[in-house]
Amino acid sequence: MVNGPVRVRFCPSPTGNPHVGLVRTALFNWAFARHHGGTLVFRIEDTDAARDSEESYGQLLEAMRWLGLDWDEGPEVGGPHAPYRQSQRMDTYAEVARKLLDAGHAYHCYCTTEELDARREAARAAGKPSGYDGHCRDLSAEQKAGYEAEGRAAIVRFRMPDEPITFTDLVRGELTFTPENVPDYGIVRANGAPLYTLVNPVDDALMEITHVLRGEDLLSSTPRQVALYKALIELGVAKAVPEFGHLPYVMGEGNKKLSKRDPQASLNLYRERGFLREGLLNYLSLLGWSFSADQDVFSVEDMVATFEIADVNANPARFDLKKAESINGDHIRMMDVKAFADACTPWLRAPHAPWAPADFDQAAWEAIAPHAQTRLTVLSDITANVDFLFLPEPVFDQPSWDKAMKGDSAALLATAREKLEAADWSSADSLKEAVLAAGEVHGLKLGKAQAPVRVAVTGRTVGLPLFESLEVLGKERTLARIDAALGRLSA
Repeated sequence: MVNGPVRVRFCPSPTGNPHVGLVRTALFNWAFARHHGGTLVFRIEDTDAARDSEESYGQLLEAMRWLGLDWDEGPEVGGPHAPYRQSQRMDTYAEVARKLLDAGHAYHCYCTTEELDARREAARAAGKPSGYDGHCRDLSAEQKAGYEAEGRAAIVRFRMPDEPITFTDLVRGELTFTPENVPDYGIVRANGAPLYTLVNPVDDALMEITHVLRGEDLLSSTPRQVALYKALIELGVAKAVPEFGHLPYVMGEGNKKLSKRDPQASLNLYRERGFLREGLLNYLSLLGWSFSADQDVFSVEDMVATFEIADVNANPARFDLKKAESINGDHIRMMDVKAFADACTPWLRAPHAPWAPADFDQAAWEAIAPHAQTRLTVLSDITANVDFLFLPEPVFDQPSWDKAMKGDSAALLATAREKLEAADWSSADSLKEAVLAAGEVHGLKLGKAQAPVRVAVTGRTVGLPLFESLEVLGKERTLARIDAALGRLSA
């Protein structure tokens, strides 16, 4: 049950190409906002100068536009809480850190990396939690001065309360974290640069985010952020602690968490293969959520109408490429045929097309497109499916030839040629009857009879509906290709 206005955010870091796990997070936030008539804030977390890039920033914006996941506040849109790039908000974080220090919610920590590592190792050896041990929590002025005299640089740590932190996760229910498992943590580096642990909650507070929907990998940081929110409320920086919902892991090959380094995680891969945005979003929505028990294929509008974060399953979701392709194929078949034909255009032109531009026949393409639409799972497959129409001769595929051209294939092809020459070429059914009749002469059913014809004419054992393909290719070219195949067989 949602009370009051909904404000959610999608806040990626511009590092590398967008990946499908990131898109799933964006989609769930977008659908939740649209379902409740709320606001989606698109925020860029670019405080890591060593890893962030303008190229990646541009890819993030372009990916969101391609996916149709529009945002209400953020880059290129603006809004009352601008700027929406963290690199442009550094003064804000410095001011909040100062307030936390002044109020005693944070303190300077002078421990060196070597000291921290040694104490952690000792704690592990003693069977105790190995988080920060609070060494600098209550330093005297003299102790601080001594460390500074040594030339030590201090980070800023947030002081966690000495009591359990409990919150209700919208996906997982009530969760409690005890103090020994959530130690004090750093919020500002020694060089003054703010850490994610500070900037993320501060931005959420100032942008009045009501619901934080993010990946399960960030669940362990939530109790720390809940405590920080309460401190920010006390300081007048925040109005309320947002509600949290942690989305399940997406698992890849070998039942391992899908990493952005996995090839199948790249959004660009799916765009290059010709996934439709509708098909990809449909599949990604099923990674942890379901539209209904008996329906996997639905529109983005259907998802928005029914999406509730409470319906998300906490169990890990497995990324199944075959199912993603199948669902995308269903969306291809749901398209208007003209829209389908237009969508295939990039794969019918250079550099994807192996034929010369002058050999592309628009009328032939429009005639074959309705039949191609019934067979594709991704748009990029169109190139190999129609190349027989636009190449001077079919692609020679040795495995296909070996599979189809054996036994009495030459005799069958000769009979099929005879029957096809006498057929009505304005009817695919007539061409089918001709090949069927040729098969009967040789004691073969249609499936066996048509295989040598298909390979002779298209070069491959699988492809678009054969007789519709022959009709579009035409009598003269079809018979010439059968003659060429007979010549190769006799040689």
